[in-house]
Amino acid sequence: MKSIKNKIEYRYVIEKSEFITIINKINSAYEIDSIMNDIKKEYKDATHYCYAYIVDEKRKSSDDNEPGGTAGVPMMETLNQYDLNYILAVVVRYFGGIKLGAGGLTRAYRKAINDALINNKESIVELIDGYRVKIKTTYDKQKDIEYKYKRIINKTYNENVLYDIDLSIDEYNDIKDKYEILEENKIKIEI
Repeated sequence: MKSIKNKIEYRYVIEKSEFITIINKINSAYEIDSIMNDIKKEYKDATHYCYAYIVDEKRKSSDDNEPGGTAGVPMMETLNQYDLNYILAVVVRYFGGIKLGAGGLTRAYRKAINDALINNKESIVELIDGYRVKIKTTYDKQKDIEYKYKRIINKTYNENVLYDIDLSIDEYNDIKDKYEILEENKIKIEI
């Protein structure tokens, strides 16, 4: 299963219609309304705001008044082909005056998502089950932490060094099993 690490934006024009793709990583479906409102404010004169999202087993798409099945469904199919999760894909369309027909619309919306992902391959990341932990250590032990753990989310300095680190399940189990050893080495784990 995959997601994206950075917001993706991509534009293309076909038959004078402009298609603007915005793909966001989301953590829950509760974020969708806020993101959609922001997009509608930014592109307030657009004709359509079609979307597809996947959050775990929850999947939904919308054609936003395009002919049924010509926008949301091909967008969802493309997200599924990339095995994406925790994702909201929106395609904003400015109608250019030339009708594309059902087949043309389906191809256009599929292309909007596919091309956005192809042109931003570096943003696609593999999702790993795990934990976010806090590690508190002394300054003299920070090189040990930074050498061993590569997914450091945040680092704060005060009388100690405090890290927020994402760990795979195996890394977490390794820390959990060695809790006493780490404590002796001036490293404190807080889950």
